[in-house]
Amino acid sequence: MDMKRLFLKKLLPVLLCLSVIPVAVASAETVYWGSSGSTVSQVQQKLKNWGYYTGTVDGKFGQTTYDAVVLFQRNNGLTADGVVGKSTFTALGITTAAATTTTQAATTTSANNSSDLDLLAHCVFGEARGEPYIGKVAVAAVVLNRVRHASFPSTIAGVIYQSDAFTCINDGQFYLTPDEEAYRAARDAMNGWDPTYGCIYYYNPKTAKSAWIFSREVRLSIGKHAFAV
Repeated sequence: MDMKRLFLKKLLPVLLCLSVIPVAVASAETVYWGSSGSTVSQVQQKLKNWGYYTGTVDGKFGQTTYDAVVLFQRNNGLTADGVVGKSTFTALGITTAAATTTTQAATTTSANNSSDLDLLAHCVFGEARGEPYIGKVAVAAVVLNRVRHASFPSTIAGVIYQSDAFTCINDGQFYLTPDEEAYRAARDAMNGWDPTYGCIYYYNPKTAKSAWIFSREVRLSIGKHAFAV
């Protein structure tokens, strides 16, 4: 009897610990169906900017947000589970405690690195560092639109280094070290945000010297740049 009481006395604390372990514990840096708050709003806004999300930015993670996250994950080679964790936050360009290391690594890439993100960030910084943020994304989007256009090289490097295509290559500003905002703008464009809606040219009407560029159809202006096709 004494042995039985002793056994139960030792077992009780273990049973109590097990009884309070939750079935599933989400990281503070993870949002998923049923989550709510400012982080969900950030996710919704990013996805809305890029055309994945069509609902209201209300900070409530439901069916529409879930569907948008899954589509974004599929298009970006991520696990399409509808859960926004470290990898998805990083791809969205949202900095969290979990994603900080990855983001910092991307923003401190050497100027000699030939990755597409790095090349695009250098181009953005060299061409548009005085422009509003959306104007920086727009410049990056023009580069990517050219990559997809039959009249231009089919790679980011080919487009950027094409002879006389970008002033920053000719005057050396391309080789300056990009800041975090240039990387973020490049990442936003690579993730699908195109404020120009398909434009393949841009120029500053006050400084442009080419008569030909003025013959292009201007679709919109952002900051000091006119964007054209």
